[in-house]
Amino acid sequence: MSLWRNSRKNIHHRGTELTQKTTEDFFRQTPKGGTPNQDPLKNNQPTTKPKSFLNRLSPSVARVLTAVVLLPILIASILVDQLAILFCLLAATAIVLGEIEFWLLARKKQVRADVTAQVLSGLALPVIFYFTAPGKPPDLFMIQVVLLLLTTGSLTAAMVRGAPFDRMILSVGVTILSVMYVALLGGYLIAVRVGFSSALSRHLLSFFFLVLMGSDMAAYYGGRMFGRHKLAPSVSPGKTWEGAIAGMLASLLLAAGSHYWFFPTLPLKFALPLAAVMNVVGALGDLTESALKRSAGAKDTAQLLPGHGGILDRIDSLLFNAPLIYYFAWAYFSR
Repeated sequence: MSLWRNSRKNIHHRGTELTQKTTEDFFRQTPKGGTPNQDPLKNNQPTTKPKSFLNRLSPSVARVLTAVVLLPILIASILVDQLAILFCLLAATAIVLGEIEFWLLARKKQVRADVTAQVLSGLALPVIFYFTAPGKPPDLFMIQVVLLLLTTGSLTAAMVRGAPFDRMILSVGVTILSVMYVALLGGYLIAVRVGFSSALSRHLLSFFFLVLMGSDMAAYYGGRMFGRHKLAPSVSPGKTWEGAIAGMLASLLLAAGSHYWFFPTLPLKFALPLAAVMNVVGALGDLTESALKRSAGAKDTAQLLPGHGGILDRIDSLLFNAPLIYYFAWAYFSR
């Protein structure tokens, strides 16, 4: 009986303590005459920020909305002669942002590229391409000067920082590579816009973007609908052979449509092979950028364009093709 009475006293005592503690916690969080500021049972639950409107959309819808907003600006800058400078500014902005994204990718692997040299070179090269004489190749002398200054400046900056040999080589190598990859290749789009007659520039860029963007969309949706066989699983697991075939067919159809629609001066015997080569080169550019992201442990280079990722994610196929379309036009139409 004594044991039973002691147990009842202990249970009663512990219950009183628990009730008192809960009451104290409740009134500690309740202002006078008010309601509890917070449910004491939810004190330890993590709070999450509400998602923005774009983040709540599916990737496909966000991808389409981004295109709906940006495409009219791009189309106007191509078709309206007075807006040629707008196209060049858009290209230069994309180049500089691409340089910054490349720098951020390098940082993920603890590689310290010279972002100042990247941005300055990314500004200088578009200016050089802009002042290219119509119908002639870009001024290679000035491009060489920029690359020489970039090399010596990057080496000097790494030396001043006192970086060891391996880090110096990595830093300088990544800096030069990013400029040649983004700014040098991308600058040829500016050369196409200002380096030929107004009509030819409009036709070339319309053909260029129509073929590449159309094939990219066909590859994306064709792969999602029919994709079964991986194209390069170690580099880009989402790409399939079925999507690649859909992209190739779309590029050929769009090239033929361009010939009959607005570009009759580009015969089919050249338009179709050019579109096929552009499709393959664009796929290589896409896979190259995917390999860079994968090695850096990133899914996208940035989140600047909803549904698309970063600038480099959007222009990867354009970069490899920009010199191709320029030198083709220079060789064929300048005869």
